[in-house]
Amino acid sequence: MPTRAGLPVVVVGAGAAGLMAARFAAVARAPVVLVERTRLGGKKIVVSGGGRCNVLPSEVRAEQFVTASSPNTLRNLLRSWPLAEQRRYFEDELRLPLALEQETGKLFPTSNRSTDVRDRLLATAREAGVSFSFDTRVDDVRPEDDAWIVETDGGPLRASAVVLATGGLSVPNTGSDGIGLKIARRLGHTIHRLYPALTPLTAEPSPHADLAGVSLSVRIEAPQQKGAFVTEGGFLFTHRGWSGPAALNVSHLATLSRLDGGPQQPLLVRWAEHEAEDWEALLQAPGAGTVASLLRRHLPARLADQLLTEAGLPLDHPLAHLRREERARLVRLLTAYPLPWTGDEGYKKAEVTGGGVALSEVDHKTLESRRHPGLFLCGEMLDAFGPIGGYNFLWAWATGRLAGLGAAAAQGR
Repeated sequence: MPTRAGLPVVVVGAGAAGLMAARFAAVARAPVVLVERTRLGGKKIVVSGGGRCNVLPSEVRAEQFVTASSPNTLRNLLRSWPLAEQRRYFEDELRLPLALEQETGKLFPTSNRSTDVRDRLLATAREAGVSFSFDTRVDDVRPEDDAWIVETDGGPLRASAVVLATGGLSVPNTGSDGIGLKIARRLGHTIHRLYPALTPLTAEPSPHADLAGVSLSVRIEAPQQKGAFVTEGGFLFTHRGWSGPAALNVSHLATLSRLDGGPQQPLLVRWAEHEAEDWEALLQAPGAGTVASLLRRHLPARLADQLLTEAGLPLDHPLAHLRREERARLVRLLTAYPLPWTGDEGYKKAEVTGGGVALSEVDHKTLESRRHPGLFLCGEMLDAFGPIGGYNFLWAWATGRLAGLGAAAAQGR
């Protein structure tokens, strides 16, 4: 029987974190076997960004991430592979040039094809010596003597170290089934409460179904005991509710308030760049015309008409006849509109899984489990996620790299 040092590193999951972990472990001269339940891997990479793959953001701060674990550990993990170094890696090592989309601050491959990202990750992993086992389901991972056993539907694999990079529960049609989280829990890891995050919000019945397809840039404020959570960005009306980056970025607070069974999280929308005093001035400016014509100059027409209707004003109401109480009611709807959400689209459309393995239970320098030496955890399995815009890929690349290097070092111990 081979010694532990002669056994391979087994990476479970060929998503963003797993592909990065496998390549870095192989570059560090460890024999690596990557096990993936789908035919080719990287499905979430392929469907991301509408098929374009937002590889990275143009800037990043730890405060943009959400975690129930130590913020200091999260910062250390992000610092392990800074954004500038990640971009150089993709462009120089993977030979995948990236271009900045100025209006969103997102970095995409210049080809605008997400398959190019997946294919380069697969190709460079193979070039580094990674062996792939596709269409292979992993049922369990367990320590045995001085090695690890990875139980698969094709038989057991012996490993010197195991990297769990199986993702969470989001977008299950890409192959995510939560098996890594189940294994981590069985091995005694603390799993902070799981919930769908970055998921569209819904209302039953939907009061804005007639606005489906309308999009604009908004600001959403979610009042909290310790200060408001504020997000800005694109917003899309759907037949069932609301989507777009601004709605997705604040959805976790709505979801958590629903799961807690407590008061519903208020979400207040500002529909344009104008603050209350700006609208006050516009609505009191001398001149002819209707309130509707003024609002349509600053908002999509269908939304402007909807807000007027909710304010109890006819579409032909003259500006000159707008009374003080009517103006105040309209300004509130324009700058602090209470979004009438009642639910969300769940994991089916969630970009990521909230919660996960507590960051305190992994070594922030290697991502090795503090409970089981030789076990490494990375990517969406860990208790952290960022906003829309490439932040969660940045997290996957950084933690995958760290786990791969750590596993390679463990393989030689």
